[in-house]
Amino acid sequence: MRLIGKQEIEDIAVGAALLGTGGGGDPYIGKLMALQAVEEFGPIKLITVDEVPDDALVVPSAMMGAPTVMVEKIPSGNEALVAFEALQNYLGKEIYATMPIEAGGVNSLLPLALAAKLGLPVVDADGMGRAFPELQMVTFYLDGVSATPMVLSDEKGNSSILNTVNSVWAERIARVATVEMGGSTQLSIYPMDGKTVKESSIHNTLLLEENIGKAIREAKQNNLNPITEVLKLTNGHSLFTGKVSDIDRKTETGFARGMATIEGMEGNQGETLYLYFQNEHLLAKTDDKVLCITPDLIAVLDADTGLPITTEGLRYGARCVVVGLPADAKWRTEKGIETAGPRYFGYDLDYTPLEKLLEGGQ
Repeated sequence: MRLIGKQEIEDIAVGAALLGTGGGGDPYIGKLMALQAVEEFGPIKLITVDEVPDDALVVPSAMMGAPTVMVEKIPSGNEALVAFEALQNYLGKEIYATMPIEAGGVNSLLPLALAAKLGLPVVDADGMGRAFPELQMVTFYLDGVSATPMVLSDEKGNSSILNTVNSVWAERIARVATVEMGGSTQLSIYPMDGKTVKESSIHNTLLLEENIGKAIREAKQNNLNPITEVLKLTNGHSLFTGKVSDIDRKTETGFARGMATIEGMEGNQGETLYLYFQNEHLLAKTDDKVLCITPDLIAVLDADTGLPITTEGLRYGARCVVVGLPADAKWRTEKGIETAGPRYFGYDLDYTPLEKLLEGGQ
């Protein structure tokens, strides 16, 4: 166990935005909520999965909806508390700890704010190792863990408890409810015991996010290239350098969907990159080849600062470096690819691992 304070939160916010592959909510809003909670309630206890008792109840907390909505509809701060306490009352058992459901901009930080308010520890793990747009796209689902019972809550004070036949139905029903509740809600979801957390989650996600943020911060201080330092840390690869020339982005059915067009610069002069997203970046391709594809991670970094750019933060004229990172091995299984691979999202492509694409194997 260790304590998380303001500097750790600043670093985690940067790393979460990178691993969030463009989605997972606005890291700035999540960071402000976590910083305010630490200011008010003191440092947050962060524990490893090994420190969680096997029979303890752990409940991830998260935001659901289009990241573009949260830019205008900022959470009141009470939604997560309402959802958490409602689920605890429904289950009739005290919740031991919370954790992020994904490595996403806001979704890595909301559990920190909630834990500070409740005096609970946060487990250093998540269910994706990145961000994905749908509730069943977690390692828990791959291992047969149910998303429900779950609670949705909005800033107006509405809340709803869902019990569904499977996690795909949880996504469908919760998505419709989220749209009706203003495009974003907060959830308490995938209640599980400590033993399941150890077996099914991706470990040490918050530590990795913190290290990414620290690497970018220290690179600037030491006049190093922050992107180079991040790629060393994450086993990632630079895919394309260019300038955003066009963005087609719209919010529909509870998602931010679209495509960014990036005109090549430096070593990519004369090429064009097409970056497709649904909350998160899912496919990066040029006119003649695929560079990276879901479930592997695609992130857009500012060419000068190395800081991640979210899908809602992409702007015309932004000079950026698109990078690819290999997904956790759980996503490269048959069920992982079926759940969050390219064909699920409607791309007429088979999944090819990033390493093979880099070798020209697509």
